[in-house]
Amino acid sequence: MPLVRLIARPMLASMFVTGGINSLKNAGYLTERAKPVTDKLAPAVDSATSSLPLSLDSKQMVQLNGAIHVVGGLMLATGRMPRLAALALAATLVPTTLGGHRYWEEHDAQQKANQKVHFFKNVSMMGGLLLASVDTAGKPSLAWQARRQARSARDSVAKLDPR
Repeated sequence: MPLVRLIARPMLASMFVTGGINSLKNAGYLTERAKPVTDKLAPAVDSATSSLPLSLDSKQMVQLNGAIHVVGGLMLATGRMPRLAALALAATLVPTTLGGHRYWEEHDAQQKANQKVHFFKNVSMMGGLLLASVDTAGKPSLAWQARRQARSARDSVAKLDPR
């Protein structure tokens, strides 16, 4: 593994591991901050109205998000399925950012500025995660491999068909 990936993945993952642990430890406080988002997500995961086999309240959503951050962060840091881990972290970063850093609702100028910095830090991290999710580490992507196999199969069939 090139040195850049060896260093960059754990650096990117560190915020998710520490943030996820914080979410698990302080789920009560964070649940209140996340309420505007979790209240909108609740109908989507309610077993009565959804095909999902689970029903989560706001606190459980915060805890699940924290657990995904810890596990996904550790996977990214250690290079275990890093593309999938980065994609999962990017997906969970959307509700995290919208629920935790609603700077447009802050009335105190200092708090508003602080939340705005965190909001855009998360947007920046999402960019890094999206790059990590498509990083094939120099190996051909699955899409490239599939196109190559399809072309090879088409060429083989063309050789068999004398038309």
